[in-house]
Amino acid sequence: MLEQMERALVEEDPKFANTLRGTAMRRNARRRAILAGVVFAAGITVLMTGAVLRITPVGIVGFVIMLGAATVGLTALRGQAAQGGAAPAAPTGVEGLSLVQGGRSSRRTKQPRQRAQGSFLERMEQRWRRRREGY
Repeated sequence: MLEQMERALVEEDPKFANTLRGTAMRRNARRRAILAGVVFAAGITVLMTGAVLRITPVGIVGFVIMLGAATVGLTALRGQAAQGGAAPAAPTGVEGLSLVQGGRSSRRTKQPRQRAQGSFLERMEQRWRRRREGY
């Protein structure tokens, strides 16, 4: 009966069904990222122990632990960000390639500045006059 309800939900509103499925995946990605952070800290401890005791192989093992944990953590965080609502890809006209819009969507675009009239020295003189008149 639950399977029928799930199929009906997917047929009726597939976007909502995907959202519900994504929460478990985000939770797992978050757990992997946290675990990777703990393992990264353990790698730092092993690396520093090897450095303090001047045992090079222990330091190398600590570095490898840190590198592996950082890779797993960043992969988990990137996967979580992609599931959380990345910007849709826009076609570029080349088959198989697409342009992904990055950055903040709420960022204001800069207005082109109007070119000031006169040379640099004239503008500086005008500023100087305005300052003197203001005081």
